[in-house]
Amino acid sequence: MLRSAASLAWLALLWSAAAAAAELRVFSAGAIEPGLQALAVDYERETGDAVHLTVAVPAALRQRVEAGARPDVLIAPTAVIDALVQSGHLERDGRALVGRVGVGVVVRQDATPPDIATTEQLTRSLLAAEALVYNRASTGIYFERLLERLGIAERVRANSRRYGDGVQVMEEVLRGSRGEVGIGAITEIKAFESRGLRFVGPLPSDVQNYTSYVAAVAKDSARSEAARGFVRFVTSDRSKAAFAATGVE
Repeated sequence: MLRSAASLAWLALLWSAAAAAAELRVFSAGAIEPGLQALAVDYERETGDAVHLTVAVPAALRQRVEAGARPDVLIAPTAVIDALVQSGHLERDGRALVGRVGVGVVVRQDATPPDIATTEQLTRSLLAAEALVYNRASTGIYFERLLERLGIAERVRANSRRYGDGVQVMEEVLRGSRGEVGIGAITEIKAFESRGLRFVGPLPSDVQNYTSYVAAVAKDSARSEAARGFVRFVTSDRSKAAFAATGVE
């Protein structure tokens, strides 16, 4: 009888702990996914809360939230966060900067890396590439404007390949013929270095573009306290160091 009572007490304790644990839904832009995945595991281990991570391009994340999807935390470029705060989907207070990500150049490891030390050398290398591969998300939109700024947009249009997101860009360069030059978020490039890609380097400083990523809590989250705790966790000094290892500044 005593053993039965003890078992029931132990089960009640387990049920209580399970009820106290939160299941956080986190939407995030793909550029910071490599660091965020590892930090989510650390957060789960330390808090007991579960993190369900959904990754997509920023425009798709915004559309999903506006269409009724309800994440507890959204991590996206500043412009997306500001728009969703304005529309009442995210809390105005408590937003925190995760970091910023620059644009880089990538080729296959067995390819000759292009010279991108200066903007003039970058321009020559882009014109000489067999193909330019970039996405239709924020990085690709910036690069498209940069080609216009460099005065070579029409000259490279025929050999440009566009894909929906950064992962598709990396996969296309990886299966290419060594003549492709890819453009992408530095974090996405670094995530593919172990799979056969070479990070040539960031764009020259005078044409570099950084995208800042901000974490915010959903206005109607039923787990708002846990969500705020997650935001504090991923923007702590310790987490910033972990992000830096993946290319987030």
